[in-house]
Amino acid sequence: MRVLILGGGIIGRSIAESLKGEFDVTLVEKDELRTRSLEEGGLRVVQGDFSYTATLLKAGIENADLVIITTMDLNTIKKTIYVIRSNNKEVPILTVLPDEVTLDELKRGLREEFESEVKVDYGISPRMALREAMIKTVEIIGERKNVNLLVKHLRALREEGDSLLIVMHDNPDPDSIASAAGLSLIAQTLGFKTKIVYGGEIAHHENRAFVNLLSIELMKVSRGSYELKRYPFIALVDCQPNGNITILEKSDYERIQIVIDHHQVLQNLSDHLPNDAFIDIRPDVNSSSAIIVEYLKGLNLEVNPLLATALFYGIYIDTKKFSKLSHVDLKAIEYLAGKVDYELLDKIEHPDISTETAEILAKAILHRRIYKNIVISNVGFITNRDALAEAADFLLRLEGITTVLVFGIVDDSIEISARTRDVRVNIGAVMKEAFGEIGSGGGHAQAGGARIRLGIFTLAKDKNSLLRLVEEAITEKFLEALKVKEG
Repeated sequence: MRVLILGGGIIGRSIAESLKGEFDVTLVEKDELRTRSLEEGGLRVVQGDFSYTATLLKAGIENADLVIITTMDLNTIKKTIYVIRSNNKEVPILTVLPDEVTLDELKRGLREEFESEVKVDYGISPRMALREAMIKTVEIIGERKNVNLLVKHLRALREEGDSLLIVMHDNPDPDSIASAAGLSLIAQTLGFKTKIVYGGEIAHHENRAFVNLLSIELMKVSRGSYELKRYPFIALVDCQPNGNITILEKSDYERIQIVIDHHQVLQNLSDHLPNDAFIDIRPDVNSSSAIIVEYLKGLNLEVNPLLATALFYGIYIDTKKFSKLSHVDLKAIEYLAGKVDYELLDKIEHPDISTETAEILAKAILHRRIYKNIVISNVGFITNRDALAEAADFLLRLEGITTVLVFGIVDDSIEISARTRDVRVNIGAVMKEAFGEIGSGGGHAQAGGARIRLGIFTLAKDKNSLLRLVEEAITEKFLEALKVKEG
């Protein structure tokens, strides 16, 4: 690539020295002493006034692939551009822009002065470039501040103990799982033994494929278990706005030393956290995985393809397939892009579906009952409770439907899964109101679940009558909590 640099001052010389060797660079400089100095520095120089045709022809303007103008004088810039275009109509022109002059203003000035359209391709204002470089540096410092505080806190904890329990919400999704795996790597690098735990179920066959294919080690634990009590420090990652963490007791809160999330802090939790806990909560970011990527990048830790794929997929899911991205999410995607195993990603996104799951989806469609824009479906006696969530997601895609509830009987419990895309409805709160007193119910704004023990009703011999009674009770409770009249 043949590059002509017009002007051998500080800017022109530094550009030429940076490009020399990789590109065929020729400098054009008017001053004789400066020309000699540039030549002594090993640069090819043509002496002369670059705003004249003869000088540009001597420098090879007709064969140039790029022309860079480095003067700050506006009149000289305009005259030079006109002369360049008189001899080479297609060569790209990159020019320095004097302060307070935009590229559009330069083009308009050329048009007015020469009474014709004169093409200029690129313009850079040193003042604007300096400002952008400083802002970028400030952003980098800001990013590193968070991870530096995290590392400082972990190192202080490491002097007191070497074990960290990383807690996800009860039914972890890819963003929660990937974030926990990323934090685990950071903690292990600082000498911690870590364990990632959850209290509910990993729903959806995609999520189970995600965990299996990426070899992420997770453990299901119960409230008050030894596994929870034996760790001196707890970290909460991506734990949802309504605190869907049933495994923690209030006595566990004093051991919570790290909270990382893109949701608001858990309700009633902030008052119980230790005063020195590390808290990084950013509601303006759309995935916790992106925050973890920022940490990994700031620490310059090597991210292997499995973790990179997990974090990438976590961002993908929580940003609604990249349709809702913050600045932090975008930078994380850019950082991960070259590290992702795309074959694995395809397997995660399109896993095989079990025969039972397909049958439950079919039952959910066939047995659906519609109340205005609400669907309630009874899938009967099943063994795969995870398929309920998949059926709820599927029914939510039906035209005109904004809220879905799917339930079935698994062993001795009624298992319920609900979804909504109605912004007026917090489905987690609805599930708690409807079923909290007779079982357990909760979730977050768009997804929720509930479980109700059948008790002595498990002994019923007439299963059809039992299903009918359950359906009537569940429907009445759910519609009442939604303040919708049955009909």
